[in-house]
Amino acid sequence: MSETSRDALRERASKLDAADPLAPQRGLFALDDGVYLDGNSLGALPVHVPARVQDVLTRQWGELRIRSWDESGWWTAPERIGDRIAPLVGASAGQIVVGDSTSVNVFKAVVAATRLAGEGRDEILVDATTFPTDGYIAASAARLTGHRIVPVAPDGVPAALGPRTAAVLLNQVDFRTGRLHDLPGLTAAVHAAGAIAVWDLCHSAGALPVGLDEHGVDLAVGCTYKYLNGGPGSPAYLYVAERHQAAFDSPLPGWNSHADPFGMTPDYAPADGSVRGRVGTPDIVSMLTLEAALDVWDGVSVDAVRDKSLALTDFFLECVEAYVPAGRVTSLTPAAHAERGSQVALRCDDAERVMRRLIERGVVGDLRRPDVLRFGFTPLYVGFADAERAARVLAEVLDEVPAG
Repeated sequence: MSETSRDALRERASKLDAADPLAPQRGLFALDDGVYLDGNSLGALPVHVPARVQDVLTRQWGELRIRSWDESGWWTAPERIGDRIAPLVGASAGQIVVGDSTSVNVFKAVVAATRLAGEGRDEILVDATTFPTDGYIAASAARLTGHRIVPVAPDGVPAALGPRTAAVLLNQVDFRTGRLHDLPGLTAAVHAAGAIAVWDLCHSAGALPVGLDEHGVDLAVGCTYKYLNGGPGSPAYLYVAERHQAAFDSPLPGWNSHADPFGMTPDYAPADGSVRGRVGTPDIVSMLTLEAALDVWDGVSVDAVRDKSLALTDFFLECVEAYVPAGRVTSLTPAAHAERGSQVALRCDDAERVMRRLIERGVVGDLRRPDVLRFGFTPLYVGFADAERAARVLAEVLDEVPAG
């Protein structure tokens, strides 16, 4: 490729960054001189979070101690923070509770979904391309509840549904390829079959509009350490649609979800609302770290995030096509906007060595064995110059790593 063409792409990147309405958000994050394209695994640190966490440690815990459960709002944090996440996934208040891991919440949701579905339905459909833990948890839930697991590709769900289907567990965005699945259409198909739709939002929340309420989703789970930037191991969340809350029967009825948690009675009586999704004592330090991190979303439109995400991934793919010799990489991420999340997955020979070289040169993506390079585009802090530089460095690395 000529230097003139490279200059043209760099100039376009500069103009796109100058016109980007989300560009000021970048200054809210702790970033270095490299290109961080792994926010789909771990979001970057918002710069104000350490001071907020220091207050949690030194004043709320160090000085107030037990009083902080009331005076610092520790006890109500799972619901309060759930209400802050709600607009990001298209949910009204009172339907999301924060706590536990994604895996634990998948277990709660799948078992509860089979109970909501009622008698005579003994099958759980599971996304055959799902992130592995979802499949592991669903299989265990099926053994415990006497159901049968039916793995099926998302586009095959409508044909696989039937009178025996109790619940369907799907990922909105495929973790490996970045393919965006049809949440509205698949949810409608699940409901038409009389089953319960459970969605995993780990790779979509904070990257694109989800529309849980609008599309009638029954139950959903998601993590908060990717596009929501809550920090390593930050607590996950569980969405229970308001219409199901009175009947939501959690398989983990811990004391935190009791109607009178401090009554310490031997018999369990579930609380009203999303509180039913709680189990035990929440991880307060991690919980309040997440709450502080969510400040970066103040005044940010998810639609604007989606617009930039699509523009970034379009531009990156254009730069890859311009810079990388033909045949060295193949995009696994759909070109159609309606089918794309916020990452680009490239199949590449010797992918492990290529990614190692990229990271050494300051372009941080990640690897999915055996041969997939993943690049996550977090619109709050990734710019168009980052996309151009990443593609250019990828081409340089591939020049050094022999093909095949």
